[in-house]
Amino acid sequence: MYATAFLDLTALDSASGTVTLPGSKSISNRVLLLAALSQGTTELQDLLESDDTRVMLNALRELGCHLQADASSLKVTGIGGKAPEKTLDLFMGNAGTAMRPLTAALALMGAHADMHGVPRMHERPIGDLVDALRQLGCRIDYTGNEGYPPLALRGHAGLKLDKPIQVRGDVSSQFLTALLLALPLVATQDIVIEVVGELISKPYIEITLNLLQRFGVHVQREGWQRFTVPAASSYTSPGVLPVEADASSASYFIALGAIASVEGVRIQGVGAESIQGDIRFMDAARAMGADISSGPNWVQTRRGALPLKAIDMDCNQIPDAAMTLAVMALYADGPSTLRNIASWRVKETDRIVAMAAEARKLGAQVEEGDDWIRVHPITHWKAASVHTYDDHRIAMCFSLAAFNPAKLPVRILDPKCVAKTFPDYFEALFSLSKSSQVPVIAIDGPTASGKGTLAALVAQQLGYHYLDSGALYRLTAFAALQAGLALDTAHEQAIADLARILPVEFQGEHVLLSGVNVSEDIRTEQAGMNASKVSVLPLVRQALVDLQLSFRRLPGLVADGRDMGTVIFPDATLKVFLTASAEKRAERRHKQLISKGISTTIDVLRADLTARDARDTQRSVAPLKPAQDALPMDNSSLSIDSSVTQVMHWWQNKQVFGPGRT
Repeated sequence: MYATAFLDLTALDSASGTVTLPGSKSISNRVLLLAALSQGTTELQDLLESDDTRVMLNALRELGCHLQADASSLKVTGIGGKAPEKTLDLFMGNAGTAMRPLTAALALMGAHADMHGVPRMHERPIGDLVDALRQLGCRIDYTGNEGYPPLALRGHAGLKLDKPIQVRGDVSSQFLTALLLALPLVATQDIVIEVVGELISKPYIEITLNLLQRFGVHVQREGWQRFTVPAASSYTSPGVLPVEADASSASYFIALGAIASVEGVRIQGVGAESIQGDIRFMDAARAMGADISSGPNWVQTRRGALPLKAIDMDCNQIPDAAMTLAVMALYADGPSTLRNIASWRVKETDRIVAMAAEARKLGAQVEEGDDWIRVHPITHWKAASVHTYDDHRIAMCFSLAAFNPAKLPVRILDPKCVAKTFPDYFEALFSLSKSSQVPVIAIDGPTASGKGTLAALVAQQLGYHYLDSGALYRLTAFAALQAGLALDTAHEQAIADLARILPVEFQGEHVLLSGVNVSEDIRTEQAGMNASKVSVLPLVRQALVDLQLSFRRLPGLVADGRDMGTVIFPDATLKVFLTASAEKRAERRHKQLISKGISTTIDVLRADLTARDARDTQRSVAPLKPAQDALPMDNSSLSIDSSVTQVMHWWQNKQVFGPGRT
């Protein structure tokens, strides 16, 4: 997951490949609660790991559930509907799929609990659910604004179950879902729920009814206005329950194929037999021209018509996935209208306002109403910085704008908001995407100038990959010796073959080989001598050039070395030549060595560094020298933080999102 302040998406050209989706949020939080309310232990497989499920899991621990996790499953030992004796203090974040059902379950169990969340949760209505629970005799107080969390649940003095429970259905289907999940706990008689007004988001109720059956409760439905929970209903664990992948998340990759893939994008984990209503997004994408095929557990999509075809569609049945249609509309042949989406206004943010505002930044003409939005295709694209409103779906939707025909970048602010449902979304997107404009920052400089620390920190701030080119020769020698190869010309080809596919990863200042931290192993004096032996082998040098070039991957790269800007990445977007006086570099190296228990003197180190500088600048192959267009930085008197700030300032000034720009 990218935890940076922003993530710059360079212009993306095309996409192809296979993506396996995480588990469904809607299913995950429902089955977690159902398992918790059941007797016995339920093994949930492929459960979503995200902010919203963590909120639910934390609450279940407070309720007294025993949770046991392994690599691919979670075992939940339920409490059988027994209320905890203590007053609970539950933080619900911004997870509506946890807040609403838990409120109903705890209230009907007679529990005492204080329930609160992030500021946006306190703006999301819950009054209709509270009204329904109060009809039954539950004592619930608002501790903030009337009709909204936070809530104080204070038990009940007996429940009134003889009359139908009335609940509005035109604000959020989660209110009805909450009652359906909670009422089996108290079903001493048939309990009737009557929906007032039109029920929105019916497919989410279908998910709820389907999962209730898996846990042994068969709700009787009369149309979409009347639901009966049978007397003596009780939850029975199904034993093992797999969680299918998230159909709402599939919408981004279905759209990706429609916009940018000739070869096709294959989505694993969800398909035509999904119980999730958002799988119907396939029909909407087909209407816009996507070429889609599917099976029980997969969907494949590729470009059909481009520009896409404009649509005018009632999206009440796919409210979350419909947001993706709004971004697809930017690539259409005329204005597209999405109707019956009033629920957008009470989600993580007011999504009608947010989608309109961010689409306009990109150059779109957008009109909006109480429950509709009309998006016109963009004729003149603009590079834009997309505000995400702490809304995961805003971030994921607008990432698709990076495939714009104008080849302009898109900046996503607060990309970590995708952790709510799909923490690795951007990693998945980059694994499928191709770009001819992957940005590189090259930081070159002499030994002990601090270029490695600087490059690693800049990469961290940007969410870019990091390449410590100086470590590669040491790693190659280390790996060759581990493979039983002598470091000589007789084994040159074998060492080169090994170097070309070296399984190396740089994590900050740690160097991993095949997932093992070998940082200390390759920084010994002997490791340096071994690196010198392989560096004179021409085939190895070329193999390592190829390996270095392979680090140029989305979303970008920060590379440090001696010839990054002159030889390896001469087209780097930003080149920095970092220097410091020999005296200052000797002092820094002396501190490092002393901290490791290695005895030396500053004079010896200064002489060694001066000699190295002379050798490096006089090499016949890739001598140490600044690239012609490199920006010089003498950090003799600069702190590392100041150095990072300077490089980031230079970088921002080269971006269309820099100071004073969009």
